[in-house]
Amino acid sequence: MTDRAHAAHAEEETGVWSGSWVAERLGVELAGDEALTGLLGLALRRNPKRAHLLVSNVLGKHVPQSPSVVYGHGVALGRRVRELLGAEAAERAVVLGYAETATGLGHSVADGLGPAPYLHSTRRAVAGVARAGGFEESHSHATSHLLLPQDPALLAGDGPMVLVDDEFSTGNTVLNTIRALHERYPRKRYVVVALVDMRSPADAGRLDDFAREIGARVDLVTTASGTVRLPPGVLEKGQELVARYESPAADLAAAPTTEATTKAATEATTEPATETAGGSTGAASPGSVERVDLRWPHDVPDGGRHGFTAADRDRLESALPGMAARIAEALPARARRVLVLGFEELMYAPLRLARALEQAIGGDVDVRYSTTTRSPVLAVDDPGYAIRTRLVFPAHDDPADGPGERYAYNVAGAGFDAVIAVVDSAADTPALHAPDGLAARLAAHVPHVLLAVVPSYVPHTSHAPQAPERPPMLPEPLRGPAFSSYAPDEVGWLLQDLSDVTLEAPTEEREEAIQSGGAHYAESLPVEYQPSEQYQELFHAALESSAARLARAVGAVTEVVLAERSPRPVLVSLARAGTPVGVLMRRWAQFRHGLDLPHYAVSIVRGRGIDANALRWLAGHHDPADVVFVDGWTGKGAITRELATALRDFEASDGVTGFSPEIAVLADPGSCVRTYGTRDDFLIPSACLNSTVSGLISRTVLRADLVGPHDFHGAKFYRELAGADLSPAFLDAVSARFPDVTESVDAHAKDLLSADRTPTWEGWAAVERISEEYGIHDVNLVKPGVGETTRVMLRRVPWKVLARAGAGADLDHVRLLAEQRGVPVEEVADLPYTCVGLIHPQYTRGATGADGKAVTL
Repeated sequence: MTDRAHAAHAEEETGVWSGSWVAERLGVELAGDEALTGLLGLALRRNPKRAHLLVSNVLGKHVPQSPSVVYGHGVALGRRVRELLGAEAAERAVVLGYAETATGLGHSVADGLGPAPYLHSTRRAVAGVARAGGFEESHSHATSHLLLPQDPALLAGDGPMVLVDDEFSTGNTVLNTIRALHERYPRKRYVVVALVDMRSPADAGRLDDFAREIGARVDLVTTASGTVRLPPGVLEKGQELVARYESPAADLAAAPTTEATTKAATEATTEPATETAGGSTGAASPGSVERVDLRWPHDVPDGGRHGFTAADRDRLESALPGMAARIAEALPARARRVLVLGFEELMYAPLRLARALEQAIGGDVDVRYSTTTRSPVLAVDDPGYAIRTRLVFPAHDDPADGPGERYAYNVAGAGFDAVIAVVDSAADTPALHAPDGLAARLAAHVPHVLLAVVPSYVPHTSHAPQAPERPPMLPEPLRGPAFSSYAPDEVGWLLQDLSDVTLEAPTEEREEAIQSGGAHYAESLPVEYQPSEQYQELFHAALESSAARLARAVGAVTEVVLAERSPRPVLVSLARAGTPVGVLMRRWAQFRHGLDLPHYAVSIVRGRGIDANALRWLAGHHDPADVVFVDGWTGKGAITRELATALRDFEASDGVTGFSPEIAVLADPGSCVRTYGTRDDFLIPSACLNSTVSGLISRTVLRADLVGPHDFHGAKFYRELAGADLSPAFLDAVSARFPDVTESVDAHAKDLLSADRTPTWEGWAAVERISEEYGIHDVNLVKPGVGETTRVMLRRVPWKVLARAGAGADLDHVRLLAEQRGVPVEEVADLPYTCVGLIHPQYTRGATGADGKAVTL
């Protein structure tokens, strides 16, 4: 045994804590259970986000340990989870482990729990396997985790979810994971399992708060608990220590380093001496590298990357004795200290092989287990430091995030007579066998290297249950007061907040860009109209005079929806004009029937369809058959057609059925829908203003540089307009009339339900006629109805207003706006709408077509 190997054993004999070196130099302290210092050592990260690293002595990652000890800790935790859950709940549980350090621990917990299926996150994307989710690990050196179950139903059950990590430091990763999973696969119970709970007191209470937030129970099971006390400036001090003790020359030579030799190597121009397992100093003599055929069962996955079932576990248990016997037969006769070295995420298979080998040969042979890792850690050869030596080699499994260094710690100089390197077949590449590869690095320090290759399991996707690939994460809806001035229970916005982005453009410039084909109308926002005092007085007068009429229409359309569509509908407003109507319909259902209906707002864009990610979120949380799309009013029916087309496209792309294209509107003057409160074209005061009557939310935005393929469409929250906000006043004024109109609503709803409400599309025919009569020749520049005409006056460049002869107070605000902008109002007999707004066609040789781009005349 080498002097260095003697030193490694002396650490155990002398009782030197493997965290004392860092504690003395950085002032880091572990406080808590007495078992902590036995479970953990300390090292320094080569990581700009966190200085220290808690190094587990029982995980089998950085520190070689008896496989029985490693496996025993995981199984014991699993048995405790089973006791916590009870036998019946344990039978329905699923276990999720974290890549890379906890993949083997999670598997062991699943073994202790019983027949629970197991899945671990992965950083290796696999072609043909759809992602079932993903999450980020904020403090990690490699952050993206994927969930790639062969059977998507693995995550969709309602039994307990058991999440396993090696340590619970802040709780952020676990909370992010549960939040992401709960959005798509909600369940009532979660159990978080870790070897050590090292959260600060401030972090500890967040778990209970989070559980209350999502309405689920979240338990914690750990082997030991405590906290890490960090002095001020520890990150900077740690980085200084790493810079002082790091030696590039030592990495190149793959040699163990001491404080003295590291300093010398930093100053030297030649490589330091390497040390062989036999103890001589000088040029290392390479050992032998041979393969051992495990005869791994073809029907057993190599781990939990795509799921591992109870049946898989039974087949592996049957095969382990034979595989261990083949390894033992290939070992040299005099081997007394043997390491089974796993490979990054491949931890469980090597662990079980190591334990079977330990049971098979036992006696005088000391079998240890550890794995290679991505984690960059400083090595210092001191009994009080957890990472004594470091082997550095290039990645050899063609990782998705590109080439990089990989590491094996505490292997060189540890006195091993043989190392069994266990890799999966995806990692058995030329890079593994290159002169600077893992095999050569091991052979430089160990006389006998055996290579055991486990076949990489690739799901048979042609036979696997098919599920459409979905974005890795879709956020929870935005709610007031953080986004919008509506109360949080009134509406959830399936949008992303673009409040910090400048999107407004002067109306004339915007109109020219839209009509010339240089931009789509949804790529920018009009400057928010600030109403004059006279205009605001008109709004309040209109609201006072029409509140009862509005309440009657709200009640009627809600009663029709409840009778014909669903007894518990999910209201989904088309942002933003539909949102106040959706809120009012929700209030009516609560007032009249005691129903607490869910209500969301989504974006739909003419020519580009409805937000598909919003549909995916809705389908993941509700039955699509219960979803009722809500809008304020119809004009010529363009959005009605847009929605129908978009839902057909979504069904074809995602395979999700059940969404109905039938919109429910307050007013349907164009006769475009079956579900409405009235077909009268009257003033709906929410059309008089922009954001200040719609929760201070802008119209929606869809622009490629702001909205990615997995993002919701965007919108802005105009917080600065809070002083002029009339949104609550509008809602409250209408809701206050509900008791007065109850009887008339019942009668009107009864009439509607018995009437023939088949759309006639007479509004569309009128628009086509007007387009031709006024020489516009494009229906998209003709905006029928009081609501659409108001929008023209507020957001576009109006040409003229056509008003039905004899129209009264419903047009007072339109006449005022026309006067302010110098737009003529022309009275027309037999107009099917109260008014029609015409957009000025001078800004283009053509006009905006159905796709919002130019049409050549």
